[in-house]
Amino acid sequence: MTSAPILDGRAEPAALTPRRVGTVFITGGASGLGAALVDAVTAAGGTPAVLDIAAPSQPDVAHTTVDLSDSAATARAVEELVAQVGPPDAVVTAAGTDVCGPLLDIDPATWERVVRVNLFGTVAVVRAVLPHLEERRGTVVTVASTLALRGAGDATAYCASKWGVRGFTQALAAEYAGRVGVTCLIPGGMRTPFFDGRTEQYKPGPDADLNDPAATAGAVIAALTQPVGSEIREMLVMASGEASWP
Repeated sequence: MTSAPILDGRAEPAALTPRRVGTVFITGGASGLGAALVDAVTAAGGTPAVLDIAAPSQPDVAHTTVDLSDSAATARAVEELVAQVGPPDAVVTAAGTDVCGPLLDIDPATWERVVRVNLFGTVAVVRAVLPHLEERRGTVVTVASTLALRGAGDATAYCASKWGVRGFTQALAAEYAGRVGVTCLIPGGMRTPFFDGRTEQYKPGPDADLNDPAATAGAVIAALTQPVGSEIREMLVMASGEASWP
């Protein structure tokens, strides 16, 4: 048997083995960051599977259509996806929506839907996959926002939901320490359809420095491939010229 090399009287630590990507459930995988994640997981040798209100554009990607604002339907959709591709090794909750405007100008049902999709949808998916992830020492990656670090006017629903996602993720990491890996992704603005449909005052300006979603997706792959026992608890990924942080 060959022993580990000795350096200065100490044994050199064994090489850490990166975790394989495996099967990754991705919410919001039909567009934006979610679609970039589908491509990144595929390129990394993994199997993406999508939960979204729309079907993904990439061919041959397993998916289940679901409105993530409905927690019971979301739980059923997760089990349908398990039946299609098997249990997940990881989940990334990339789905998100927003409504902009002063609080008193936004219909309460519309405001609450943002929280239901962004926060309750995240929790419903994570709750449904946790038994599978615990069996595999898998990984949860939630997607918050730089608006989970500071508030912004005319964005009360989005800020409330994303601050909730960040707090939920920190509590989940404490609860499942040593059993499931937990990472909170805090992305800045990206060049995605997320801003489509807004009035001009709520769209990024022509000189806005927005990140390529593929770069953000690549950071997620780094979190998913950490060796067992190592976790990236939180990561901030943004274009170098964006002003939303610090």
